[in-house]
Amino acid sequence: MTHELRHMLRDDDINHEEQKQILKLGMKFRENRFYARPFEGPQAVAVLFDKPSTRTRSSFSIGVAELGGYPLVIDKSSSQLGRGEPVEDTARVLTRMAYGIVWRTFGQDRVETMAKYATCPVINALTDQFHPCQILADFLTMAQFRGGVDALAGQTIAYLGDAANNMSNSYLLGGAVAGMHVRVAGPEGYLPDPQIVADAKAIAEKTGGSITVTTDSQAAVADADCVFTDTWVSMGEEAEYAIRSKPFWDYQVNPELMKLAKPDALFQHCLPAYRGKEVTASVIDGPQSVVWDEAENRLHAQKALMTWLIAWQREDPSLLGDLD
Repeated sequence: MTHELRHMLRDDDINHEEQKQILKLGMKFRENRFYARPFEGPQAVAVLFDKPSTRTRSSFSIGVAELGGYPLVIDKSSSQLGRGEPVEDTARVLTRMAYGIVWRTFGQDRVETMAKYATCPVINALTDQFHPCQILADFLTMAQFRGGVDALAGQTIAYLGDAANNMSNSYLLGGAVAGMHVRVAGPEGYLPDPQIVADAKAIAEKTGGSITVTTDSQAAVADADCVFTDTWVSMGEEAEYAIRSKPFWDYQVNPELMKLAKPDALFQHCLPAYRGKEVTASVIDGPQSVVWDEAENRLHAQKALMTWLIAWQREDPSLLGDLD
């Protein structure tokens, strides 16, 4: 390790080996929730929310506490950020007090600005462009059911639905980093940014993975090891559900579609889920669904990420323990 500041703003901020380290650390936290306590003191971690949250708020608040720290949870309505204070000024203040900053916000530029002016690690807890913490949890769930972290490379994953959203972007980049074969399927007009696809393909060439973007849901799911989906309507668009959902019905994850995947394929959903829309109740509540393990793994994966970032900053690999 070298003494430098590292952040997690998008999924390719870490390389293949670093992702494996974080996921193996996540497995250690699954086995022992108090495996490491890098924020003993307690040292504070600022957890900022510009958007509503259940899983992110719970997992980061509990996670920081279990790491020995104090989660300073700040909502948009109760902060000066919500009243227009520059991100730069908030960063300069918080990093004189906190040992990490976690932010669930809107534009990716906001977390990038925070990281530019911060003197502690900054973690993207969701932006409109990326959701890297969710992908770490999802891959930790695959490792849990697929023979460990070293078994992830070469796995085929399929994501269906709105392929232009933050989850699609993160599956493309995170899956490429993992060396997976990533297939993303959505209707015309809802396909990923070509630059994200190009970035993912460049990474996949180095890790042995591959990237496929298609409008064919059946081709995407064929022989897949894990099938993912997300709500068709993002936060703030609920009033437009009837209109927004029309292009996506062919991408619903239902029993017929799951039959095209491998017989032991897993199903994951980052939640909240809308049964009868992006996924049928028989799938999300069925035997192939691991969504509740996936939700729990947000806690373990994020604790692993925070510990890894702090270990890097402090030049203290002993915080990671033995990951073999």
